Amino acid sequence: MAEAKRVERPLSPHLQIYRWQIPMLTSILTRITGHALYAGFFLAVWWLLAAAISPEYFDFVNWLATSWIGILIWVGSAWAMWFHYLTGLRHLYYDAGKGLDVPTAEKLGWACLIGSVVLTALTVLLVAM
Repeated sequence: MAEAKRVERPLSPHLQIYRWQIPMLTSILTRITGHALYAGFFLAVWWLLAAAISPEYFDFVNWLATSWIGILIWVGSAWAMWFHYLTGLRHLYYDAGKGLDVPTAEKLGWACLIGSVVLTALTVLLVAM
């Protein structure tokens, strides 16, 4: 009986076979932003709890929330919220059975990415006023 020739290949197709596509990127980013929203949520809850505990503790938390790291968390949370919101709308559109062809899915992915950046910039401008 002949021996079967064993072919060395990866256990699952990965980036050697697949190339990055916008729908794949937006799907991954939707999952990441869903989890990243916890950072802004915890900072907001910590800030509110500090206001209820004491003025000294609130001063510390408020300093942290308004420092560069706090502002980075706020802006990142705003972007994550807008991105997650827009991809949720996109999925509602998909659930209606529309936009499932590749060109439309790519356009919707770009719309979510660009739209979230524009809406975040508008949010930051409105809050800074």
